[in-house]
Amino acid sequence: MKSILLWLLGLIVLIGGGFVLAITRDGERVTPTGSGTVALDVGTFEAFPLPGYAAEFVTDAYESYLVEVEPGIKIHVLEVGEGMPVYLQHGNPTSGFLYRKVAESLPLDRVRAIMPTMVGLGFSSKVPASRHTLDNHVRWMSSALEQLQLEGLVYVGQDWGGPVGLGALARLPGLLKGLVVMNTGYTAPTEQRELSTAHRTVRTPVVGEVLVEVSGGIFERLSSVQDDPVSIPPEVSALYARPVLESGNAKGPLALMRMVPDGPDHPSTAQMRVVESYARSLDVPVELVWGLSDPILGQGLPAMRALFPGAPVTETEAGHFLQEEVPDVIGAAIMRVVDEVADSEEDDSPGG
Repeated sequence: MKSILLWLLGLIVLIGGGFVLAITRDGERVTPTGSGTVALDVGTFEAFPLPGYAAEFVTDAYESYLVEVEPGIKIHVLEVGEGMPVYLQHGNPTSGFLYRKVAESLPLDRVRAIMPTMVGLGFSSKVPASRHTLDNHVRWMSSALEQLQLEGLVYVGQDWGGPVGLGALARLPGLLKGLVVMNTGYTAPTEQRELSTAHRTVRTPVVGEVLVEVSGGIFERLSSVQDDPVSIPPEVSALYARPVLESGNAKGPLALMRMVPDGPDHPSTAQMRVVESYARSLDVPVELVWGLSDPILGQGLPAMRALFPGAPVTETEAGHFLQEEVPDVIGAAIMRVVDEVADSEEDDSPGG
């Protein structure tokens, strides 16, 4: 009997050890493959036909394509409309689809809504966990924007889309003409800072993998950070979850949570200093739209006001993913900035 118990104990240890090794592995690169091409004014890109469950969320007017930003690493882009480019950057763990309602609120005969998806999420490439650094995400997104050869744009950012988007634009001088800032952060920590309970918990090896990667629980809890949980129904959670969980590499959401800096020595902090410096140097139209019911970044509004002291602020009762709750409010702010940029360019033109 004793030998049997020892054998069972050994088996349990072996299985448990194998499970731990499996879930803490670095992960493999997964590269999406498109079909056909999408022709833009600046050239052609690899078309990416959307699966049915995603296609039903957008109209046939949308273009869906891939931009290769490094050999084997591609960023999926959705875009719709024509006119002044508006670059809309999501964060973790969503995708470019997060801005679909905002795009619907815009006059698409006046603006071109460009919605790229960060590497590791949505239909973009998946990469090993070790490749998820803020430096890499900034570099990848900068490459995507550069290849679109835009002459100027209005930028809209939320969550990790704030530092990633603004960091990318810092590498492309003169491209940014105006911005709309939602629940995000641009300042680098100068001392140890307290992270949310969720972010602290997932930093523990194995625990984080089980809670986020294995269970996919981060997607199931999206509605819990909203003022109105109904704003993210199960089919919308699935829109964000399925491309990640079905890819064979679900490392992205956890890696992005661990990228959040908690002090001056964190690996993300050096790049955050670059982002903060660039933000402080800006002299372009800015508006803030904030969700005060956001349990993650709702308290960050005073810091953002201090960073952009002259910017108009629209306070809402929305939660973390404002795009799902108050898209019309966001769209109105975007158009105020677009109009201000257009008026400024008209004044600067010969004879203006």
